[in-house]
Amino acid sequence: MALWGVLAVALAAQPAEPPTVGDKARDFSLEQLDGSKVTLAAELKNGPVVLVVGRGWVGYQCPFCNRQFADFSKNAAAFEAARARVIWVYPGPAAELKKRAAEFAASATIPASFRFVLDPDFAFVTANGLRWEGPGESAYPATFVIDRGGVIRSAAVSRVHAGRATAADTLAAIAALK
Repeated sequence: MALWGVLAVALAAQPAEPPTVGDKARDFSLEQLDGSKVTLAAELKNGPVVLVVGRGWVGYQCPFCNRQFADFSKNAAAFEAARARVIWVYPGPAAELKKRAAEFAASATIPASFRFVLDPDFAFVTANGLRWEGPGESAYPATFVIDRGGVIRSAAVSRVHAGRATAADTLAAIAALK
């Protein structure tokens, strides 16, 4: 293989970097537990989108994810008042993903303005530079505020289990859109 071919293969194998403020968010289509599809483009028609990536199933339900989900759920009325949709991405191995996601979802009420979507085999998190490779890991926890034009206006990516965006910080980022 020519040097150019080797370089091209090496570059293609490198993971993407996470999106940052000012980037155009990539559209996606992910399934909810009931099998219905959620696309970013469709959700943006209703207002800004808060995209939250949890760790998903890492051999247990992540307590930091549970706390963050509870915080966002408790503030569901404020997200609705801001006309924002929350899309929560639950990544994991496809074989048991639906079962584990259903266990996570059963521990809390999913508000009407929230979309709880599955990321089988980490395709979404990998494509977006959020795949956390390592024993017992799955994805870097991340929260993005995306304006109606599809531009990321707030990005919080944690390289540790804690350090998550709060509902209050996220609502402040949404308020700054106006």
